[in-house]
Amino acid sequence: MNIQIFGTKKCNDTKKAERFFKERGIKYQFIDMKEKGMSKGEFISVAQVNGGLENMINWDGKEQDTLALIKYIADEDKLEKILENPSVIKTPVVRNGKQSTLGYQPDVWKGWN
Repeated sequence: MNIQIFGTKKCNDTKKAERFFKERGIKYQFIDMKEKGMSKGEFISVAQVNGGLENMINWDGKEQDTLALIKYIADEDKLEKILENPSVIKTPVVRNGKQSTLGYQPDVWKGWN
């Protein structure tokens, strides 16, 4: 397994995801979205697995001005705006190769080999 956890240090669900893998002795790589964010390729591949760009966004997040802008700008500009503002992405994003999840989903992770 090659687990990557994209999240923030303050996000409770990200902390729970890290604890899930730690308790099972599964190595993972933590990527802090505030410092590094996701590459365009990573974001697109995760979005495809999780039902598209709209599902990747935490619409209830604190960044309401940015979220409103993302909601109403042209589709071709949305991706760039999201990548510029990684704090609007649902966390944690947990990747295992081509598989990925949004949020805390231990039931899915248990099925990963």
